[in-house]
Amino acid sequence: MRIDLLTLFPEVCEAVLSESIVGRARRKGAVQVCCHQIRDFAFDRHQRVDDSPFGGGMGMLLMAEPIALCLDDLAAHLGGRPHTVYLSPQGKTLTQQRVKELAAMDGLALLCGHYEGVDERVLDEYVDEELSIGDYVVTGGELPALILADAVCRLVPGVLSASECFELESHYNSLLEYPQYTRPAVWRGRAAPDVLLTGDHGKVRRWRREQALLRTARRRPELLRAAALTAEDRAFLRRAGIEVPEG
Repeated sequence: MRIDLLTLFPEVCEAVLSESIVGRARRKGAVQVCCHQIRDFAFDRHQRVDDSPFGGGMGMLLMAEPIALCLDDLAAHLGGRPHTVYLSPQGKTLTQQRVKELAAMDGLALLCGHYEGVDERVLDEYVDEELSIGDYVVTGGELPALILADAVCRLVPGVLSASECFELESHYNSLLEYPQYTRPAVWRGRAAPDVLLTGDHGKVRRWRREQALLRTARRRPELLRAAALTAEDRAFLRRAGIEVPEG
């Protein structure tokens, strides 16, 4: 998996991508993540990449040509154009399912907008999809792109120690993750659940499954409709007084 970020702030992106799990994965070659400075493809000695929008309005807009040249250069280097995503509050909301689909691709190019966004024509010409990290606005596309890159990288084989590291996490299978505890067994008068201290792996697995079901039903009940519920799951939810979705 290769991910390329097109940005005005590659140093900011590198500072995040060089640390923790993604940083270790990059160093051992499990993933390749590269940051590209859009200003390198500007026309003048001031490396200007923005201008005021036609029709007036607040702020500045990134021009189409520097972005296009940056994407063309990337495509020439790779021998083809990668799937290109523009991070935008107008895009479809990013979900774990979409992350799984993107992680199955050979490569991604993530375009980070800034100021008031980018010239619509470059989106029409180059961008395959627009994605949003939520219904709010941040100052640039770098943070959303870093979130997407991180979410995708951790699903790539070799980044985490085992697939179980993410398969039981929130949203992967349309359930929220079960609560977790560590030492001490009693903290400020609050004890960890006894079942976790028994050493009975079968009971622990069932307790975790039931807690995931309960937490999802109470916090995000709409997710249960897409979850693969067994007959045992459904019986447990009914006993807990929770309406079980059809399916």
